Amino acid sequence: MSERKVLNKYYPPDFDPSKIPKLKLPRDRQYVVRLMAPFNMRCKTCGEYIYKGKKFNARKETVQNELYMGLPIFRFYIKCTRCLAEITFKTDPENTDYAMEHGATRNFQAEKLIEEEEKRIQQEREEEELNNPMKVLENRTKDSKMEMEVLENLQELKELNQRQAQVDFEGMIDQYRELEKREREREKEEDERETKEMLDRALVKRLRDSDSDSEKEESSCSSQSNKPTTDKPTDILTTDKPTETQGASAGGVKKAKMESWEKSVGTLGGRGALGSLVVRKKPTAAVNKPSPVAATAAPTSQTDSKASGTADSTKASKTPTTQDGSYSLSLLGAYSDSDSE
Repeated sequence: MSERKVLNKYYPPDFDPSKIPKLKLPRDRQYVVRLMAPFNMRCKTCGEYIYKGKKFNARKETVQNELYMGLPIFRFYIKCTRCLAEITFKTDPENTDYAMEHGATRNFQAEKLIEEEEKRIQQEREEEELNNPMKVLENRTKDSKMEMEVLENLQELKELNQRQAQVDFEGMIDQYRELEKREREREKEEDERETKEMLDRALVKRLRDSDSDSEKEESSCSSQSNKPTTDKPTDILTTDKPTETQGASAGGVKKAKMESWEKSVGTLGGRGALGSLVVRKKPTAAVNKPSPVAATAAPTSQTDSKASGTADSTKASKTPTTQDGSYSLSLLGAYSDSDSE
């Protein structure tokens, strides 16, 4: 690869450069160069906008018979990006700019137009003053009057600035801080008020929930109070059984159904209670053993006899006994059957 990068070429000993024929190229020949659009332009054919800085492959040529102080002027040919219409512009060394020539119009050149207008006015004024001395005096008078007006305006601006310089900036800053503080306090009060309203709503809701819960508890308590409750298992023996009512066709009250143990023994709180069958033993010379049934019935009958009263005790005195002081089992059964009937 190194032999391909040589910079020197071989010239034979009999080489004569004068024998090389010269190429006769035209002086207005064109070159292809790469450039960017020097200004904003708009195509006259399709109205496409071409902005400054867009790159083109342009053809460059030297303008014939046009020079500016010995400097040549060049012309460039580009094509529109939309319709491929040819656009030409050339250099302007007098104004250090480019001049549009054909195919498009230049946009956004207001500053350049103003400068051209000022130059034109200045040239006209110089031409008038050249041959008219009175015009020179008038122009000087106008210039002096203009300078006086400018000075007066400048003095007014200075006074205005001095007047504004006397403004108390510290006071303005304090007022702004006070206003900011009031705004912050107002926002804080609004936040507190909203928080209080939310708490009040939550409290009212909680009270309503508690009231509903208390009403439910009261209703449950009342329903439970209506139900009969028994404190002790033995209370069912002393309570009176409710009678069951029949329909209107029966026309009377039916007796409560008696249990089997009540038929054989009898109720504890009625007229024919077992307490009326118990009598206190009288002292005798010979004490015999009581029967097992009387022995088991004795303690319960004694406790019931205390609660029954004087009527039961008088009835108990008439209870028949045997000669040896023991109770007759046959008589106990008879009394229990009579009580059940």
